[in-house]
Amino acid sequence: MDFNNLLQMGAAAIQNNSDDATTSLDTGAITGAIGKLLQGSNGSFDLSSIMNGISSNGSLSEIVTSWIGNGENMPIDPSQITQLLGEDKVQEFASNLGLSGESATQALADALPQVVDKATSADNDMMSQMLEQVGGVDGAMGMFKKVFG
Repeated sequence: MDFNNLLQMGAAAIQNNSDDATTSLDTGAITGAIGKLLQGSNGSFDLSSIMNGISSNGSLSEIVTSWIGNGENMPIDPSQITQLLGEDKVQEFASNLGLSGESATQALADALPQVVDKATSADNDMMSQMLEQVGGVDGAMGMFKKVFG
């Protein structure tokens, strides 16, 4: 699955949630806003930004690890989205779509588990690109050791 397909999947999750503020948004606008939020400098999914959010808030590690692993994805509470991504990124996402902070965090809570899960699945070509972003397997292991002790 390529980065654009991931973004479209995230946009569909946001459009299909129960928030009236997001269900009528343009798919292209949502895709663009998610892309700005999750795209790295090389144009692909930036896993390191989410991993950095975990390292600064260890209580989110179990949730995000479930998205990366092979089991069921744990939900994330919208109030935890700002802790994971940072206030600036959430506000930029909200501003790009003309959403309130509450609608933006709910939208991201609906989309991120699916997007991260698919981006990190073993059969996804993007996994090697993401590992490269964090310094290969050794870099990923170092990040996990920092987060999980």
